[in-house]
Amino acid sequence: MVVEKGRGATLNGESRRFNMPERIADGDWLDTLEEVDGLPPRRRTQVTVEQPRTIISRNASPDIAFSQSINAYRGCEHGCIYCFARPTHAYHDLSPGIDFETRLFAKPNAAQLLKVELSRKSYHVAPLAIGTNTDPYQPIEKDWTITRQCLEILWECRHPVYITTKSDRVLRDIDLLAGMARHDLVSVMISVTSLDPAVARTLEPRAPHPLRRLDAIRRLSEAGVPVVASISPIIPAITDHEIESLIAHVAAAGAREVSYIPVRLPHEVAPLFRAWLEAHYPDRAGKVMGIIRELRGGRDNDPDFGSRMRGKGVWADLIRARFLKARQRAGLGGRRLMLRTDLFRPPQGDQLRLF
Repeated sequence: MVVEKGRGATLNGESRRFNMPERIADGDWLDTLEEVDGLPPRRRTQVTVEQPRTIISRNASPDIAFSQSINAYRGCEHGCIYCFARPTHAYHDLSPGIDFETRLFAKPNAAQLLKVELSRKSYHVAPLAIGTNTDPYQPIEKDWTITRQCLEILWECRHPVYITTKSDRVLRDIDLLAGMARHDLVSVMISVTSLDPAVARTLEPRAPHPLRRLDAIRRLSEAGVPVVASISPIIPAITDHEIESLIAHVAAAGAREVSYIPVRLPHEVAPLFRAWLEAHYPDRAGKVMGIIRELRGGRDNDPDFGSRMRGKGVWADLIRARFLKARQRAGLGGRRLMLRTDLFRPPQGDQLRLF
């Protein structure tokens, strides 16, 4: 099996979930041309502009602490092999594998759509979550700045927001975040899955180094921005031995709270993850999947509300017990930060006030 350097997925097959016809590789010839040594050149990231009609998505899931969210991008260059958003690329007749990491979609009109939606008289104020599907601070944010544009609107409106990322690029917006934090309008969740660079390099190949994420926690905390650390996903026999160390480090860096989720493998993520195990951890692939199936009621994935975020059985109980003890030892586990909604004011502008 040939593993592309800097990519998480080892496969790029089309999804068969929607019975789509197999796509013939007839795109950019430079991405398919074989070099002299028989290996294809490194795949380049492509970004397609998407023009949605709305930007706020809503959910009623009992497993999620927010009811509305914004996602500026589809696909994610970080290439995390476990990403539960991978299957969404099948909706575009693209592979949840390497296509998900290289063929991205950007929504440059997101800020304007957000302004329109917040201006509606029917709008009900509740914290917005950014980065719930794909990372808002993946590398292309440097050029597109869609996340920052949305934050500028939210700050102008004094609207509360939760941000989830595994990138220290969030520090580029620390000026906005610090101002919002002074009014209890923002909380940032930063994911630190492993402190082992070798593990992180294969698990999350284009995400920033774990030490850079710890530094981001530290710098945000020093600026007064409340940070929650996530050690998700916990992968049995790959990262679970780091639970205590991860919690100790994020607490020392200034995180106010920590959370976790055992690895989830919905739809096409399961075969991609299996192939990744065979490529990088063939000595324990069977053991890892065996424990995951025990966590998930005998399946690769458990989609049921409640149990999908915590797992079931002895392994789930053991992980939870270790997590709670380590969190207590680190002095975390206090009251959940509540963001303010009473400061909200609709966007200004005569044109938008007509909506």
